[in-house]
Amino acid sequence: MSLARRTLMDAAATRFGWRRAYGDTLQVDALLTEQTETAYTAAADHAAQATAKNADVLHVQPCVLDVRGRVLADVLYLEGVLTGARIRGLPPELIERLEDAVDHGHELAVLLADTVRTTAALHAAS
Repeated sequence: MSLARRTLMDAAATRFGWRRAYGDTLQVDALLTEQTETAYTAAADHAAQATAKNADVLHVQPCVLDVRGRVLADVLYLEGVLTGARIRGLPPELIERLEDAVDHGHELAVLLADTVRTTAALHAAS
């Protein structure tokens, strides 16, 4: 959605990092598409930087640790959202989706921790 098509509230939310709720599925789809496009645009820069910097296993470790820290923080926040949804008796389908997201987030945090351990083990073995 171009800046010209956004409402003043959308522009303010973007400027100040606020999140707002969208009740229209078309708006949700547009926002999800915009998030995806933004992430893929940044991915090209990330790939170039990673290729230049990650010359050995120990160079990879700080990057993975950073990502794991952010994932874990987000998953724990999402657990709070899930708890709130349960307490408020929100629809079971929403609860199930949140549970799935939390479970996958924890799995990702474990995989990233294993990756960090692997970098240390490989470095020690070399």
